[in-house]
Amino acid sequence: MVPTQRRQRNLAQGVIEQVGAAVKQGILKPGDKLPTESSLMAQHGVSRTVVREAISHLQASGLVQTRHGIGTFVLERPQTGLGLDAEHILTLRDVLAILELRIGVETETAGLAASRRSEEQVRELAGALDEMQQAMAEGISAVEADKRFHLLIAQATGNRYFVDILAQLGNAIIPRARLNTPGLEQDKPADFLERVSREHDDIFRAIERRDPEAARAAMRTHLSNSRERLVQAQRRLENAIS
Repeated sequence: MVPTQRRQRNLAQGVIEQVGAAVKQGILKPGDKLPTESSLMAQHGVSRTVVREAISHLQASGLVQTRHGIGTFVLERPQTGLGLDAEHILTLRDVLAILELRIGVETETAGLAASRRSEEQVRELAGALDEMQQAMAEGISAVEADKRFHLLIAQATGNRYFVDILAQLGNAIIPRARLNTPGLEQDKPADFLERVSREHDDIFRAIERRDPEAARAAMRTHLSNSRERLVQAQRRLENAIS
């Protein structure tokens, strides 16, 4: 039997995906008012608690805004230079798609960084890695240090377009910034974070010793592992709902 809290989260995810899809497809346009809570409850066959959780997530993602006493409205979304709208990355499926993009882009980024990095950039990478590992050891969020680590690798290529892509994606480049990744994995958070830490260390060591092929392999392994972990999580969520 699926625990109540997890089931509510799964149902809320379904509402999020459908509202997000309606916005992406232009069915719901900027300025449009979402159906009332009661209408969403009836439409999706869920409780008021589930609807409110879904709306809260959509608000946090910047997709909608609630005006008290009036209703919830779709916000205007500015287009980014490369057409990457990170705030529309709402669902597990969206995050998987971004990871596919990152595997292609960041595998080469790591290889170029290994060839071109300066000693100062190695020190900055080491600092970000230390900060990430310290945060993990203390049980606090390592998302910012993780994001900085990947951006520093992009900077070490000397190619600003790699930096632009990652900067536009923002927190979307770190799946656990959008999702409760250790929870989705059903692993102990400490075990999950230890594996992530080892993967980052492998990338750093390859860049430090100027080994482009090892850096590419380490980055591909890290991102492919992240994707595989989320694929397994998605299957568990689908099985829980069905």
